[in-house]
Amino acid sequence: MRIRNQRQSGFTLIELMIVVAIIAIVTAVALPKMMSARLSANENAAVANLRTIAAAQQSFQSSCAVDTDADGGGEFGFFGELAGSDQLRTWSSAGTVLTGGLLTPPFLATTFGNISSSIVERQGYMFKIYLPDSSTGAVAGVAEAASGGADSSALPGSANSEIYWCAYAWPKQAGKTGNRCFFINQDQDIIQTDGKVTAARYEGTGLVPAYSAAYDTADMGDHLGLNIMGKSAVDTNVWTAVGN
Repeated sequence: MRIRNQRQSGFTLIELMIVVAIIAIVTAVALPKMMSARLSANENAAVANLRTIAAAQQSFQSSCAVDTDADGGGEFGFFGELAGSDQLRTWSSAGTVLTGGLLTPPFLATTFGNISSSIVERQGYMFKIYLPDSSTGAVAGVAEAASGGADSSALPGSANSEIYWCAYAWPKQAGKTGNRCFFINQDQDIIQTDGKVTAARYEGTGLVPAYSAAYDTADMGDHLGLNIMGKSAVDTNVWTAVGN
């Protein structure tokens, strides 16, 4: 009688355990790097979007698309106005009204016109524009209407809107879609904070930067609260120039 040796096919339990262990190790090493790369990409995109917004504001003002005091000086705008999705503010004998038509062509991509709770969401980041009120002293910020464009019950100041504007960008999910919060205004310099020092980190619609967060005082005409200048910001975070 001849006994034939048969080779068994497939993996043994030990071999399967080794494969699983290797996969777990590779995943543990690769996942943080993938997450870090994603966060970095989102933050870089946020900075690029802020520069795009600044360029759009400059063009919008220069075009005099909004001149609510009819003095020949163009004013800055909200997302809904810049993206051509909401009525422009215009002058009337009764005051500012929202019947100026839609901006054509728009200075921002129409996706910036998708506004909810006064915020635009793009690539893991939230964006919000503030325009100044009509104060002659400390200038407060005015938010966009919840669904976009100017709010008829809280209109920006005509003269101040020829001078000031600001915007913030912060993560939809802190630590997951981004870490840093960014700021830009009419001076077009971008500054940042990671919110780790003394204040909570801005995130989604739950913790939104106030207009004054990055300023030295609650005044859009004041200096920024940059740590390098020996200033402290209203939100108590440490703000630095992007690149530092």
